Amino acid sequence: MANLVLYRKYRPKTFGEIIGQEQTVQTLKNAVAMNSISHAYAFSGPRGSGKTSIARLLAKAINCEHPKQGEPCNICSACQEINQNRSLDLIEIDAASNRGIEEMRELKEGIRFSPAKLKYKVFIIDEAHQLTKEAANALLKTLEEPPSHAVFILATTEVHKMIPTILSRCQRFDFRKLRVSEIVERLESLAKQEKAKIEKSALELIALQSGGSLRDAEGLLDKVLTFHIGSDTTKAIGADSVKELLGIVDIHIVAEFAELLLLKEAGKAVDFLHSNLEKGMDPQEFIKNLIQYLRDILILQINPRMEDILAEGFTAEQKEKIREQAKKFEKAQLYKSVESFMEAENKMKYASIIQLPLELAIIDSCGVA
Repeated sequence: MANLVLYRKYRPKTFGEIIGQEQTVQTLKNAVAMNSISHAYAFSGPRGSGKTSIARLLAKAINCEHPKQGEPCNICSACQEINQNRSLDLIEIDAASNRGIEEMRELKEGIRFSPAKLKYKVFIIDEAHQLTKEAANALLKTLEEPPSHAVFILATTEVHKMIPTILSRCQRFDFRKLRVSEIVERLESLAKQEKAKIEKSALELIALQSGGSLRDAEGLLDKVLTFHIGSDTTKAIGADSVKELLGIVDIHIVAEFAELLLLKEAGKAVDFLHSNLEKGMDPQEFIKNLIQYLRDILILQINPRMEDILAEGFTAEQKEKIREQAKKFEKAQLYKSVESFMEAENKMKYASIIQLPLELAIIDSCGVA
């Protein structure tokens, strides 16, 4: 295993390696191939969806000496500099920690100078929505009169917090949340490159835990592979091993607990909770999975045809179970349960007895006076 974490070790070097953002990738490749480069781009979407990776690829492609159909060659000196993180003309700014007016003034001053070596000086501003009002206004002035050699790429997870006048000066791309199957495909590729044997069911668990973030999924895979260094390499890492290491709560436990809520069996639900906590179940992981499960029931109750939300991560038996529960749950009780457990999840972060908010939510959900 190398010292670099997986998401940095195997950062995509071509647009073809990007998963799940096909339309964005094709549009950017066409722009590079036609030499139709905008002076500013806005990449918005959930964390871990590939915004920064594509921003770096775009910076490389527009500076590549021999691009092929919009793809960087990864051979020329420009590509090599960016791949090796030693280019002076690719400036990455984390707006979360460099959000002030002084940083923007320094950036504005630096823009005036021509690139040290590359064709374009590229500024990638991550979490751009966190810039202060003064800093955002300073950036706006720069975007209004950008020099021909400068390209800005603003990445954000909360595009609604950005100043509309900044967005209006950018070519905007909206990134979508990645599907479990797409993340699994990427994890399979990484495991193969690491020469690690891991069952597909284990990779699916990791993908489900990532919440649609490829970066988080790669981090979890890294953790699993690191834990198994030195173990029997002839035996594949299984789902049970991943569950134990990552503290993943089995869906059967969540479904059984939801059934007790449905039946308003508060006493049995509390006893069931304590029994599983004694076996080492993580209460915070449990409530996170429970809220997701109750939300799935709620969606099915509103529209039974929306079964695609259960397409990944559920067996046929589990799908049938949740469909039955959606039919049986009283609407008022279901809404109350979702609200009670969401509130409990927040309170658990500060509770001296961590399971107490959970217990209170059970009592509230079952309507026990």
